[in-house]
Amino acid sequence: MLPLLAPAFAVSDLVLAVHVLAAVIGFGVIFAYPLLLTAASRMDPSVTPWLLRTRQRLGRVLINPGLLVVVLAGIYLASDEHQWSFFYVQWGIGAAIVIGAIEGSFTIPRAGRLAHIAERDLAATAVPAGGQRTTATWSPEYVAGFRKLSIGGALLQLIVVVTIFLMATHAGS
Repeated sequence: MLPLLAPAFAVSDLVLAVHVLAAVIGFGVIFAYPLLLTAASRMDPSVTPWLLRTRQRLGRVLINPGLLVVVLAGIYLASDEHQWSFFYVQWGIGAAIVIGAIEGSFTIPRAGRLAHIAERDLAATAVPAGGQRTTATWSPEYVAGFRKLSIGGALLQLIVVVTIFLMATHAGS
């Protein structure tokens, strides 16, 4: 009769699921940004400032909170499973610090500045009467800032991919 009272899953299994879900939800969006911004610049450049502001907002309300949940769940798992001495755990801590630093001090503020620059550049480009904007002339300032934002985004993507690989191949071993 006692086995019937046992929980259907261990708390660590639930925390692991939360850890993985937070990583997917929090970091999955960073892989969509390049596609969205590229499509916008080709189809309707006038949405670029909105996309950049959305990028900024998602960093604040999705990526950073997701990172916090990933870190807290990871701390619980590493402690519960006595994994602190393993490289993949130490990498995860370093990756969380770097992701938080890039997102908080670089990506979020740069996306906001680029939104303002994009608005200025779009205002300086005429749109045919009754027509839809299909091209934009971006200033060198915007191009350089966007390039830096793209490099930062690629770095975030690389860190997330390497971290997921390490977690998937070494966790629990």
